Amino acid sequence: MLPTERLLLEIHIPGKSGLELIEIAKERMMEFNERIAALTTKVRSQRDMVQTEEAAKTALVMPFISTVLGYDVFDPREVVPEFTADVGVKKGEKIDYAILHDGEVQILMECKRTGGPLTFEHASQLYRYFAVTNARIAILTNGEIYQFYADLDAPNRMDSKPFLVLDFDDLDETLLPELRKLSKESFNLDSIISAAEELKYIGQLKRNLVQQFKEPDAEWVRFLTARVYDRPFTQKAREQFTPLVLKAATQFLNDQVNSRLQTALGSGLPESSESVTSNSSSEEPPEDEPAEPESEVETTLEEIGGYQIVKAIACSEVKPHRIVYRDAKSYFAILLDNNNRKPIARLHFNGKRRKYIGTFDSEKNETRHSIDSLDDIYLHSTAIRNAVRSHLETDSEASPQSEQ
Repeated sequence: MLPTERLLLEIHIPGKSGLELIEIAKERMMEFNERIAALTTKVRSQRDMVQTEEAAKTALVMPFISTVLGYDVFDPREVVPEFTADVGVKKGEKIDYAILHDGEVQILMECKRTGGPLTFEHASQLYRYFAVTNARIAILTNGEIYQFYADLDAPNRMDSKPFLVLDFDDLDETLLPELRKLSKESFNLDSIISAAEELKYIGQLKRNLVQQFKEPDAEWVRFLTARVYDRPFTQKAREQFTPLVLKAATQFLNDQVNSRLQTALGSGLPESSESVTSNSSSEEPPEDEPAEPESEVETTLEEIGGYQIVKAIACSEVKPHRIVYRDAKSYFAILLDNNNRKPIARLHFNGKRRKYIGTFDSEKNETRHSIDSLDDIYLHSTAIRNAVRSHLETDSEASPQSEQ
């Protein structure tokens, strides 16, 4: 099931058609992903300055609770800091946060300093509290990595291994629909518990595969070698095939990445033409934007990646086919209706040191913003949407019957 389809099951709005619900589901999922992207940028830019556990709570964990999970960290009816629940002979022990939903404690959270290790031994308080509260979810975090635990192995006893691990330094976007089930607006404990066991084993398998692709162990090398080598697996064979397995794995991953990028490159072309060059000639550019020789313009995969992000953001306002791009020597333009007079954004990626995204106000004045990665484009989602809305309003004033 696709993420949008999962989200659609959560939406019940009387009077809305199926297509309208799908659009609402897409918009909500995009908004959630944008919040994740914004927090990812925050974590990566501030983690080196966060040196203590208290700093990690304030700078990283509280924004996660509020912007991603959607709970008010200043409302004790939703989030209780320094939560206390007596455990046996241990009295007055506190856990960092308890998150409530419908008046019941549903999630317990324990925080460690950023950069510090996260092991089951660091979750001793979570383990004790889990058994004496109604919580079914426990989170151990250092502000950068979030480990989610449940009670899959035994009722009311926290598992020793997490069912979901969210790492903001290496974000796995396939986990985001499951994470959203724990947010205030979409809280669905039964759904996430029912999927937790599968998530737990898939996550462990993926992490093991990643490790094998980085440093294949002897059993992994033996397993693959046996399928291409019909001689005994001796020490000499292991030494011969270990680097070959590593090289083959690296090439396989590169092939997969290149295949996806080529697919993105193909989908980025305007639907009404076979190539950007032929379509660009359909309208003369403004006088201050002279046409440039085709041979001097080179569209990069990074520009295509940026285009896809801008397109995903702008799709909340218009249909995807109306958002196209034109590449020029000095910038990469993203336009509405393939019209230079309807700019949505510009990517300035040709500089050697810095990259910029240009956004436009209602007067079509461009403002450049420095970005460190493609993820930073999400920080300018509002400006991108406003640019599209401005063009739609202009079209509506010129022709009230124009189709949006």
